[in-house]
Amino acid sequence: MPDTPPDHRPIRSFVLREGRLTEGQRKAFERLWPRYGVDYAGGRLRPSGLFGNDHPLYLEIGFGNGEALAETAARHPDHNYLGIEVHRPGVGRLLLRLEASGLRNVRIIRHDAMEILRHGLPDESLDGVMLFFPDPWHKKRHHKRRMVQPEFAALLAPLLKPGGVLHMATDWEDYARQMMTVMSAAAGFENCIGEGQFAPRPQQRPLTKFEQRGRRLGHGVWDLCFRRI
Repeated sequence: MPDTPPDHRPIRSFVLREGRLTEGQRKAFERLWPRYGVDYAGGRLRPSGLFGNDHPLYLEIGFGNGEALAETAARHPDHNYLGIEVHRPGVGRLLLRLEASGLRNVRIIRHDAMEILRHGLPDESLDGVMLFFPDPWHKKRHHKRRMVQPEFAALLAPLLKPGGVLHMATDWEDYARQMMTVMSAAAGFENCIGEGQFAPRPQQRPLTKFEQRGRRLGHGVWDLCFRRI
């Protein structure tokens, strides 16, 4: 049975704007999706089956063009990375990066991340979660579409292993403060830095072109790290 009545659709944190694929990205889908892609059709995924091993598993929600995910996976070949992104051009770019780098420790799901959190992962299967620069939905009437809400925290808590860390970053101060409020009140989490404290930019988070451009324009960036207890 569905979680919600047929006449009540869940609020989505994204709008699917399908940009045009380049010829290279189109061919990447044809050649590389069978190697790196996960066609989610419901039910719980088995991470060891996806990767062929039981290495620590990290999830990135909304990886954009995959720049940070590919760099992080290259730094840690003994970790597995599962990336979720709905926009095909970004997925196509990451597929090409993975092939060029010869990375074997990344799998991609092109699906609604909230549905994956609700139904797609076993409890205590994740060693860490990354949410970098999610859509801020800056207009007040759209704040309900923001990813970081109490439901997000409640869904994530049982999926993280004790000690696993949720690392978030945003360049919208208003959203950063909402993230802090939501996660500070969430059961089963503690702020890694201290109550109400934002984190210094962790060295392990790659500095993407998107963030470099923002810094040149004088934009601030707020990092938050919360540990599953």
